[in-house]
Amino acid sequence: MARGLLTKMLQAVNVLFTHRVTIQCDRIPYRFCNVSTKKILNWILAESSASLKLDKPWGMPTHLQVEPSTHCNLKCAFCPVTTGLDRSTGHMSLETFEKAIDELGHCLFLILFWDWGEPFLNPYAYDMIAYAKRQNIKVVSSTNGHMFSQSDHAERLVRSGIDSIIFAVDGISQESYQQFRHKGDLSTVISGIQRVVSAKRLLNSPVPLINLRWLAMKHNEHEIPQLKEFAHSLGVDALTIKTLNPYDQGECHSAEASGSAFVPTDSRFQRFELGPDGRRVRLDRNPCKRPWNNPVLHWDGKISPCTFDPHDRYALGDLASSSFRALWFGKKYALFRRQFRRDYRKIGLCNDCTNAFKGGNIENETIADTHFLRAAD
Repeated sequence: MARGLLTKMLQAVNVLFTHRVTIQCDRIPYRFCNVSTKKILNWILAESSASLKLDKPWGMPTHLQVEPSTHCNLKCAFCPVTTGLDRSTGHMSLETFEKAIDELGHCLFLILFWDWGEPFLNPYAYDMIAYAKRQNIKVVSSTNGHMFSQSDHAERLVRSGIDSIIFAVDGISQESYQQFRHKGDLSTVISGIQRVVSAKRLLNSPVPLINLRWLAMKHNEHEIPQLKEFAHSLGVDALTIKTLNPYDQGECHSAEASGSAFVPTDSRFQRFELGPDGRRVRLDRNPCKRPWNNPVLHWDGKISPCTFDPHDRYALGDLASSSFRALWFGKKYALFRRQFRRDYRKIGLCNDCTNAFKGGNIENETIADTHFLRAAD
């Protein structure tokens, strides 16, 4: 513990001296240069608040997850969008997004531009990304890729300035691909990826970093040895293999619905460490930092403490009726953080979360392999 705090202190001193910060997301490093002292100090305060698990943090968030849309063009296995969200659905308005960025832009390093739904179904998606980029925020998004085989979507994506785009592709053959991503067409996805690669080259743009994301599952693990060659053939910049979380906060009651039937047989690609009883090994201390550095903005302006709240059951406020600052430092958020610190297991959202078990830390454990095929920014 003491060694960890000392390491963080030395890191903070180095950042203040160099004005350079490197933040990893899914094992991809994002480098920030010439960062203002004000933004660095907020980052230090946010990280310190997360370490101390304060009821009221000293700083504003450094990350923001944004839900551009709850609509999707696919029907993926055991996804809450497929089974039905227990809340209103729609596209985020440009005004809602701009309001959030106007208030938080000075402190944010990274926007995760997806939550529940396909983000690029939102007609203002590229305007939103460009708006965030004007405030020197790095933007990462994840997509099923189908939109980019159409019209000028690939060129608009590159011109938006987005820093990284994850293409979720979980099969080299249509047969394996469609077992998880129902209604999906692999040839359409491949076309979309190729069009983004071509647009990036044509515009001579250093971004986005194009990341082929593979979710390792029982039905596709036999294709993993071919992945590097497949990724090279597409011209992408990186390949990341992610482990599957077959659990869903206890809401499903069958193996098919929960995802346990999809768990790969190869232990290298299984997310959780299992005890002698075959159950996940629970951590006494949940390492999650999201209540202190990474809120979620749902499409309608609701603020949730975590991306694993698809049904909005833990919403802590609404930007339509309040400023973000008032919510972030308000009573509801403070009570949530206090309960998390005292006993996270009493919060349904956190009790069965991936972060609560060995091997499930989403910051550094759920990506099984990362391969850079071209130089990363």
